[in-house]
Amino acid sequence: MSGLVLTRQRERAAWGFVAPAMIAIGLFFVIPVVSALLLSLTDFDIYALADLSNLRFVGLQNYERLLGNPLFWGALRNTALFAVIGVPLTVGASLVAALALNARVVKWRPVWRVVFFAPFVTTLVATAVLWNYLLNTRYGVINWAITSVGLPAVDWLGNPQTSIPAILMFVVWKTFGYNMLIFLAVLQTVPDDLHEAARIDGAGAWMRFRHVTLPAIAPTFLLVSIISVASFFQLFAEPYVMTQGGPAQSTVTVLYFMYEEGFKWWNLGSASAVAFILFLIILAVTLVQLAVARRLGAYQ
Repeated sequence: MSGLVLTRQRERAAWGFVAPAMIAIGLFFVIPVVSALLLSLTDFDIYALADLSNLRFVGLQNYERLLGNPLFWGALRNTALFAVIGVPLTVGASLVAALALNARVVKWRPVWRVVFFAPFVTTLVATAVLWNYLLNTRYGVINWAITSVGLPAVDWLGNPQTSIPAILMFVVWKTFGYNMLIFLAVLQTVPDDLHEAARIDGAGAWMRFRHVTLPAIAPTFLLVSIISVASFFQLFAEPYVMTQGGPAQSTVTVLYFMYEEGFKWWNLGSASAVAFILFLIILAVTLVQLAVARRLGAYQ
């Protein structure tokens, strides 16, 4: 009997510790998400905002209208292009930088860590405005370097063919330092004895990376990939500050499209539908990543 009472006391104590976090999650996550889902099933607009009697339940009409909107499909295509190109670049740059900083031959490693990580903690808007000046066609440093070797200047942010690569350069530079620290932390947990044993067996640098380092960091590699995919699918501030979705809507992302639907045209029901479509896309891509990683043995 005393054991049962003790168990119940422990359960009450556990719920007491968990309750504040659960309440916070309910107030600031569950309720807003459910409210947004219900909002996506209505025609909530500026007229309903002024008078709720104008609010109507429209079911899945917002989703049907979005799937028939070429602007939405263009935004989705741009977002997919950002993710397909940007995720490998970001993860690859992060891993290379982490491997370089983890090597004992590199000097001033603490300084390089700060240099690589500093862009991530710098205000995004400020750095985006700075890159606008760097990429400027007339007086940007990048075009100055290009023209100094005899090549023509590039209208980085004014040409639909170069606007996405220009933003990608900025995003990779801005974010890879965070992933680099994650990789660096896990690389420092790999025992040196494993590398030494592989070296004694005659394994070169590539073989040691493939058969020792890569299996050890595989779960972290998966984590970084999932974080990077979600981040690139939620790009908004970068195109908003640097190009305002132009030129010719070549840098409009799904999140940027959602912002315009909700706060430019005041179609809040449609904007909520965009948010849930984006959620489903990110969920589907994440599940595919987990399935591939499980098949490759990187995740159990």
